[in-house]
Amino acid sequence: MFTLNHVSIAYGNTPVLQDVSFQIEAGEKVVLIGASGAGKTTLLRKLYEMQQDRAVLIHQDYALTPQLSVFHNVCAGRLDQHSTFYNLLNLIHPKQRELDAVTPLLEGLGMADKCFDPVHELSGGQQQRTAIARAIYRGTNAILGDEPVSSVDPHQAHAVLNLLKQKSSTLVLAMHDVQLALEHFDRILGLRLGRLVFDLPSNQVSQKILTDLYKPSE
Repeated sequence: MFTLNHVSIAYGNTPVLQDVSFQIEAGEKVVLIGASGAGKTTLLRKLYEMQQDRAVLIHQDYALTPQLSVFHNVCAGRLDQHSTFYNLLNLIHPKQRELDAVTPLLEGLGMADKCFDPVHELSGGQQQRTAIARAIYRGTNAILGDEPVSSVDPHQAHAVLNLLKQKSSTLVLAMHDVQLALEHFDRILGLRLGRLVFDLPSNQVSQKILTDLYKPSE
């Protein structure tokens, strides 16, 4: 699904990724960890650029339309799969076919009661779950997520991650909660200062490895 061979990316004179190589097979569930500024977001964007027709990216800022309802924001995941006329009809009077598809996703995310609430009235965690529902609804081969559970409480985070794993074929997430990452993913990629420092099964990621990954830079 994704293959990187010695990829380096810089913004101006500032290196962000340096000599990164790895492969992710279709169907794998992988998590990226590392301190802030390690290059996780840049790496996710690179993966998305490689497979834009087959992947969807959940942004940190959610990229929702605040004035529209949760339902219509989720439906936006498939706007390009319908005619403009159909989309306008669904905007004015929600189509039963779309309701039947969207409602179970919102139920799985604890958002069924917010279906027709405007997004700008939601909490940060509810907006984040709306963005996740839209990504799942998109129905792509791969879902990429940049800190997709950072704004939800721990109980909800487990439910959201379980739903993402269930509804996606290939899943690649960047996460700041290391314990949550280790609990939910079998493969962990550790980034430090733009370099991939380890690519290991979660049961081989020791406390020493994590301490070295997150130690302050000199």
